[in-house]
Amino acid sequence: MNMRLAGCAALLAVWFSTAIVSAAVKDPKDAACPVSGKNCNPEKHVAFDGGQVYFCCGKCEKAFEADSTKFAAKAHQQMVSTGQLVQKGCPFSGGPVKAGTELAIDDVEVGFCCNNCKGKVEKAEPAQRVTMVFGNIEKGFAPAAK
Repeated sequence: MNMRLAGCAALLAVWFSTAIVSAAVKDPKDAACPVSGKNCNPEKHVAFDGGQVYFCCGKCEKAFEADSTKFAAKAHQQMVSTGQLVQKGCPFSGGPVKAGTELAIDDVEVGFCCNNCKGKVEKAEPAQRVTMVFGNIEKGFAPAAK
């Protein structure tokens, strides 16, 4: 009986250590425009990295289309907040997310593989945090299952 209990405890420990952070998905109208930071108009959007990026107005939409690289990190953050991208691992290492390492980056909660990775982001200026975590999404985020 003690072996069973130990086995269950080990499985729970593995499950909690690989938990993926999830947050309430925002409606596009409640998401932040990656250019202005204002609430979005769902009718103003463009295709980007396999999803849609929403804007508050046509002017911001055009600014994004002219230089999407400049706004990519904030666009990826918006895609996570609207449920188009989900976290699959630590944004830095790609490793499993460890419970207790979550950090809110503006309106998105992100988990890390360890407190060292979390600490890098915590020490950064708020404006840098978005770029650090969402600038390159290859390791940490993937398209949501449809």
